[in-house]
Amino acid sequence: MCANGSHGDDDCEEDQRIEVLKQRAKQLSGGKMVSWMSDAVSLEQQEQFWRRVVEFEETAGQTTTNFQQLVAAGVELPVPDLVDDEKLTGVLWAVVHGLALLNVFLTHTDHLSDRDLYSALWHRVLRDEVPVLPDVPGSTSHVDMVGTGSEEDIRLYLRYYADEDWRRQWVVDFPDYDMPAHEDPPYDRDGHLPQPHYRGLDR
Repeated sequence: MCANGSHGDDDCEEDQRIEVLKQRAKQLSGGKMVSWMSDAVSLEQQEQFWRRVVEFEETAGQTTTNFQQLVAAGVELPVPDLVDDEKLTGVLWAVVHGLALLNVFLTHTDHLSDRDLYSALWHRVLRDEVPVLPDVPGSTSHVDMVGTGSEEDIRLYLRYYADEDWRRQWVVDFPDYDMPAHEDPPYDRDGHLPQPHYRGLDR
């Protein structure tokens, strides 16, 4: 309890909530917790911090998939082969914007048609297990559609996305590599994809 006269009623209640959160965090960490907080940090900021610590500890080790998250958010994910061409673009962009609401952002998609991108998302990308994380401002995930490190993805990146400096350096590092000729990607999508908005970091 707050000492008489040391805080207003609201501050006293906030102190109590913070203490409850600290004890919960300590319990979740198995008692192995060391913390320090500057006196300059407001009670509101302290409470937000400890809520995030508790949320993180409570979800530690838990996994989900973006597929499950999108379905839970009400985004329709029909089987790619059952979607006709007229509807497919709308279905794809609903998924793209749904992922953005989950703070998941796509890059390097311009080599893929709408159907190929949706199929890759539906069959593979959205099925990958991801950790369950608390909603922390500024926290984002990026899905690079040529980022698996496979030989095919490397060649796609070098063909469509790498600039000349990168291509030259690659040949210096791997002189025997059969560098593909540069081609402009056949589609124009990346420039229109949602971008991260770092909440709380704007100036």
